[in-house]
Amino acid sequence: MADAQKPDQVPFRLPDPAEVGRSMADIAERSQRIVGEWLKRQSEEGGSSGADPLNIGGAFLEMTAKLMSNPAKLMQAQIGFWQDYMSLWQNTARRMMGMDSVTVIEGDPRDRRFRDDAWKENEVFDFIRQSYLLSARYVQDVVAHVDGLDPHTAQKVDFYARQFVDAMSPSNFLLTNPEVLRKTAETGGENLLRGLNNLLTDLERGKGQLRIKMTDMDAFRIGENIAVSPGKVVYQNDLMQLIQYAPNTETVLKRPLLIIPPWINKFYILDLRPKNSLVRWAVSQGHTVFMVSWVNPDERLAEKGFDDYMTEGVLDALSAIEAATGETDCNVIGYCLGGTLLGCTLAWMAAHDDTRIKSATFFVTLMDFRESGELNVFIDEEQIKMLEDKMNRRGYLEGSEMGTTFNMLRANDLIWSFVVNNYLLGNDPFPFDLLYWNSDSTRMPARMHSFYLRNMYQENLMIEPGGISLAGTPIDLRRITVPAYFLSTREDHIAPWRATYRGTQMLRGPNRFVLAASGHIAGVVNPPDGGKYSHWINRDLPPQPEQWFAGATEIAGSWWPDWHRWVSALDKRQVKARVPGDGKLAPIEDAPGSYVKVQAS
Repeated sequence: MADAQKPDQVPFRLPDPAEVGRSMADIAERSQRIVGEWLKRQSEEGGSSGADPLNIGGAFLEMTAKLMSNPAKLMQAQIGFWQDYMSLWQNTARRMMGMDSVTVIEGDPRDRRFRDDAWKENEVFDFIRQSYLLSARYVQDVVAHVDGLDPHTAQKVDFYARQFVDAMSPSNFLLTNPEVLRKTAETGGENLLRGLNNLLTDLERGKGQLRIKMTDMDAFRIGENIAVSPGKVVYQNDLMQLIQYAPNTETVLKRPLLIIPPWINKFYILDLRPKNSLVRWAVSQGHTVFMVSWVNPDERLAEKGFDDYMTEGVLDALSAIEAATGETDCNVIGYCLGGTLLGCTLAWMAAHDDTRIKSATFFVTLMDFRESGELNVFIDEEQIKMLEDKMNRRGYLEGSEMGTTFNMLRANDLIWSFVVNNYLLGNDPFPFDLLYWNSDSTRMPARMHSFYLRNMYQENLMIEPGGISLAGTPIDLRRITVPAYFLSTREDHIAPWRATYRGTQMLRGPNRFVLAASGHIAGVVNPPDGGKYSHWINRDLPPQPEQWFAGATEIAGSWWPDWHRWVSALDKRQVKARVPGDGKLAPIEDAPGSYVKVQAS
């Protein structure tokens, strides 16, 4: 780094006193109003559900008791920590005297928190960085090696210890972040005033709850510059609109393709922009694509259950596709929760001798919830009761609350990076379509969400024959015999691939499992032209996922062509391209429809 760029050598520009005075007066007025509105809302909603609704204190109390039962092990960890710390002091002192020194601890080169050159080139900030990394390693090692904790408590302790460690990173604070100090000197502190205004704006938008702005929300318009694949809404009911996309080939595969997205988020992640739209690509390959666009529910739909999503979602969509195309047979894709619903629906249909679904594709789908990743941290009786209390008062789970849960799984990327950028550096977030979609949250009906959390995540009843019943019918996944394609992603924090792999051992038809690189979104939305992310294939399906991976072959590029070859080989017949409105269903409105444009508060 050039000397002129070092934080301690940047000339400090004095701010305009009149501008500061106006800003502080506005900040004071807005702060008073936000606090008043938040207190009023808390009173109307019945206040807090308890001092520790997440039951974090109980988990850490149990961990402390276990640690104290083996003081020698704790002392050994402390001695190792202090030895490393003394080495850091000695090496920093040597460096300050111009002598050779060594780095005591190297951070992850992918850690973007410390990408500024000053973290290594300036001996003070290098000391701060390394002391933090040593402390973080010590805390995580201690909590990760406590004997005698039950698995759920151990997972909760580990998760919240990492949340604490991430929150205490020196990059998150003004006086220990060289980039922020440099910006403060260059702007005379105007970045901090702008950051405080950004913070208040986020609190105002969240009505007293912090809702971090991740992108320029005014840069995108659904149906104008995202979700723009041409098509028509050809059917709708209380829970969903069904979109039929316009063809761009003269002939198409005889079997239509139905996509069932999750209703935790909106469908247009699969139609974000033309260059990475799975919808547009599938249409170009000769599929007649139908997409379910779920409603963003309010209190009027509080009593809609999981079985309603099956009957009014999947089954109604299949009937509408038959009316629109004259075809009873269909290929169906389910994404995440949409895949869980697809699995349940197939089992229900098997019990009723309904054979309309001829192939099933499961994107990052859990059926066995035994090891469902870090989301399990939020699934215990105390937390479910807290959520049910909230949902019963409103009739739904607020979308922003669900979004916060998912963001915590990647806190450094989806929380703290924006705290630094928006509040400390005082920058406006960049326009980014994926983060716009991520912020466009949806609600969850109370009855449905309670059923999902208790029966799937908490009790894992979906894998038990007759463990759950939908629309009066006990379901059994072992009765599913249709060809199935399982697509999972190697770095998925929401649906870990080893857990999703178990679906191949439960369904009785010819199955294919493919593992893509990257995570829950980027590994799925990976177009062939993008040149990103490889995938692994293995025609064998041994009992354990590790065995599958040991025999798998890595293939460069997107998995999309592999899926198309698989699904089209099941039925290669072609028919004349189908235009929305040519069948028995008259178009209701243009794609992407109106349901997707309803935003949660």
